[in-house]
Amino acid sequence: MTTDYRELCRRWLDSPALSEAEWRELSAVAENDDELESRFYAPLAFGTAGLRGVMGMGINRMNIHVIRHATQAFAEIIAAEGPEACRAGVVVCYDCRINSELFAQETACVMAANGIHVRLFDAMRPTPELSFAVRYYGATAGVNITASHNPPEYNGYKVYWSDGAQLPPPEADAVAQRMRELDIFTGPKRMELDEAVKAGLLEYIGAETDEAFLERVLAQAVNPDVVRQAAADFPVVYTPFHGAGRLLVPEALHRLGLTQLHPVPEQMIPDGNFPTVKSPNPENPESFQLAEKLAAELDADLIIGTDPDSDRVGVMVRREGKYVPITGNQMGALLLDYLIRAHRERGTLPENPSVITTIVSSLMIDEIAAQNGLRCDRTFTGFKFMAELLAEYEEQNSYNYVMAFEESYGYMTGEFVRDKDAVTASVLITEMAAYFHLQGMTLLDALDAMYTRYGWFGEKTLNLVMPGVDGLERMQALMASLRSDPPASLGGTAVTQMRDYLSGDIHVAGLVVDKTHIVGSNVLYFELEDGSVFIVRPSGTEPKIKIYLLVRGESAAERDERLTQYAQSAKELESRV
Repeated sequence: MTTDYRELCRRWLDSPALSEAEWRELSAVAENDDELESRFYAPLAFGTAGLRGVMGMGINRMNIHVIRHATQAFAEIIAAEGPEACRAGVVVCYDCRINSELFAQETACVMAANGIHVRLFDAMRPTPELSFAVRYYGATAGVNITASHNPPEYNGYKVYWSDGAQLPPPEADAVAQRMRELDIFTGPKRMELDEAVKAGLLEYIGAETDEAFLERVLAQAVNPDVVRQAAADFPVVYTPFHGAGRLLVPEALHRLGLTQLHPVPEQMIPDGNFPTVKSPNPENPESFQLAEKLAAELDADLIIGTDPDSDRVGVMVRREGKYVPITGNQMGALLLDYLIRAHRERGTLPENPSVITTIVSSLMIDEIAAQNGLRCDRTFTGFKFMAELLAEYEEQNSYNYVMAFEESYGYMTGEFVRDKDAVTASVLITEMAAYFHLQGMTLLDALDAMYTRYGWFGEKTLNLVMPGVDGLERMQALMASLRSDPPASLGGTAVTQMRDYLSGDIHVAGLVVDKTHIVGSNVLYFELEDGSVFIVRPSGTEPKIKIYLLVRGESAAERDERLTQYAQSAKELESRV
């Protein structure tokens, strides 16, 4: 370890900005070279999603000093927009995680000290409500303190711009540059909360914003009558995994007409330690154990779970006495097919309809769109890219989107949010499930019918985890290796085309033959001879390479065989580094 780490640690230990508890934490590891390297080798990277990391002392950790540092830089970018941008101000929200309320308050204190008006939620709220509030109040920006579905030791600083979407790259780059210029301890300005209130720079928001948000959420229901018709014998179990969905999701479902909603009692208690689950991630079926137990007792077919900041939603459905997960891709296909059907039945399908998804999402979406006369647009992963496309739709007066989704359990409809929204998605999933319940079908039955109609599509995501200080180097080395020496075949099937979305080049037989329709993301997209797709993408928030497998078979057996075949190839990629 170089002396730079020790010198940086010593500067922190000598700083009067540290509390006694913070000093003790850092002092306890001051002689542990590996731990110091982990905490001080580099600052947490600020990007379009803001910051995310493990909590603790150090520049590579989430703590109030990093929060103040980032907020000062962000405040200066807002102030550079002019006095009106400062008056329009910023909305600040937070979730259930350890230190989330503290970090939100510190964000408000720094923003106010910079003369920027702050609307601070009076308690934890869902991420989509923050996106809504930015648009609703005409704010210049938004900040949400959340680490989404990451483990308990994580927290994050998620940033939004005036459109309610995550910060655009130019503004994110400007914040990152200003952070490099500012001293982490002496750079930030700060004003106490009560002083900010007295100065008219801080106001608390809550119930009135909830009501405005819920009104728009419920307006997304296409045929709420089916919920009321099914309600008598339609029990639904819900879990917020100790998080921010605990109030608004049940309230929305009750207002929709659901009379037999059964929240998991233990998981309705806010707790950033997430004591009842190994992971508060609705993508993990094992997280639903308590919900499954309650659902079995209630003879319920449907379980809905939202992650701690309530932007992602997962669903389990009973089949033959067991609860089976519906994946993000499957739910995206189900919702799209249902919304098209429901809108057509009520004559509300817009002109020039479209669906927006990502380049790593199910190939079934293209087929559903084609058979139903919708345009299908694909963006990079992240709802900020979908928001950019929606802005283009509006500017050109071209298409009207029916829904947007990404495979990682995120869904969006309507014009009031510009991020994934588990509150609205829970409403639409409940309506859809009630519709099929009245026909004696579960969502799994509906999914089987879709495979028969559209084809046997399948998807699988694998993670090549690369932790530690050298993890980033290994991730970069793997991507470089695949670019310099791309595989001629994967799983025994020839690669017919490679799209490099970073450069925009499309390669066939080693030659650049065309350009991709979007460019600028570190993604490699391999098309195979049998129509399957193999995608490699480094995660933007965790130390891992994500592999996405997208296949189609002539039968369920052929689909599953191809997924197994290519999954083995994905695991073999680690041998390249």
